[in-house]
Amino acid sequence: MTTLFQETAARPTARGAEIRRHELAAFLRSRRERIKPEQVGLPRGARRRTPGLRREEVAQLSAVGVTWYTWLEQARDIQVSVQVLDALARTLRLDAGERAHLFQLAGATDPSPAASCPSVTPALREMLRRLDPIPACIQNSRYDILAYNRTYGHLLGDLDAIPPEDRNCILLVYTSEEWQSAVVHLEQTQRLMAARLRASLAGHLGEPAWKMLLGRLEEAPAFRENWERYEVVAGRTRTKEFLNPHVGRLSLEHTDLWLGPEAGARMVTYTPRDDETRERLERLYDLARAD
Repeated sequence: MTTLFQETAARPTARGAEIRRHELAAFLRSRRERIKPEQVGLPRGARRRTPGLRREEVAQLSAVGVTWYTWLEQARDIQVSVQVLDALARTLRLDAGERAHLFQLAGATDPSPAASCPSVTPALREMLRRLDPIPACIQNSRYDILAYNRTYGHLLGDLDAIPPEDRNCILLVYTSEEWQSAVVHLEQTQRLMAARLRASLAGHLGEPAWKMLLGRLEEAPAFRENWERYEVVAGRTRTKEFLNPHVGRLSLEHTDLWLGPEAGARMVTYTPRDDETRERLERLYDLARAD
C-alpha cells in the first residue's frame, strides 16, 4: 500500500527528472544551433534553413541514431550513456564548463580525467615544475595525461592547445598528425602501446571511462589492426626517440615513478641520453617559457 508520504516524496523526484530532461533538450538545441557546418567539415548548402547543424548531422558526427538523438532533444525519458554524452560534447565543441553542465543535466558522472584529477596534488605539480627542463608528466593506466611541466607540454607539439579530454597519449599517437610526426618509431610505438593498454584493461573491464576511450580509439584503423592482434605486454621499452619541430631529434630514457602500490597513476620522466639531447631540452624549455 502506498502511503501519502511516499506519493508526495515521489512527485518532486519525477518532476525534477522531467525538468532536467527539458533543460538538457534546450541546452543541446542551443549548442547545436551555434555550430556552423563548415566548422565540422560539412557544406553549408543553399537550402539550409536551420541555424547551425541539423539534428541528423549531430547524430551522424556523434555516431548515434537520428531517432534516438531526436528523442533526446524532445526530452523523452531515455537512458543516456557516458560514451554518448562524451561524443555529443566533442561534436558540439563544448568547453569544460559546458561539458560539466551536460553531464549534470543528464544525471551522469563524467569519467573523463579532465573532470577532476584528485590524485594530482599541489606537491606533485611543484615536483613537475622543478624537474624542468626534463620533460615530465603524470599519467594514469589509461594513458590520460593528468598534469605536465612546460618542457613536456612542448615535447611532441603544443599540448596546451589540445582540449583536456583529448590529452591521452595513446589517443594522440593514433589520431594526431602532430604527435605521429614527432614519434621516430611510430608503428612500433603504436603496437606496443596497444599491447600495454590491453594488459591494463584486464583490471578495468566494463568501466565507463575505459569503454569511452576504446570507442574513440576504434575509429582509427591502425588501432583496430593492432588491437585485434590480442597482444599483451607487461614491460616497456626504456629508450624513446622523438623528432621535435623546434629543436630536432631527442634521445631520451623513459622512467615510470609509481605514485601508489598498484600500477595506476605514475609520474613519467624523460631524461636525456646524451649531451646533445640535454642541450636541446634546455633550448626547448627556454622556448616553452617564452610562450
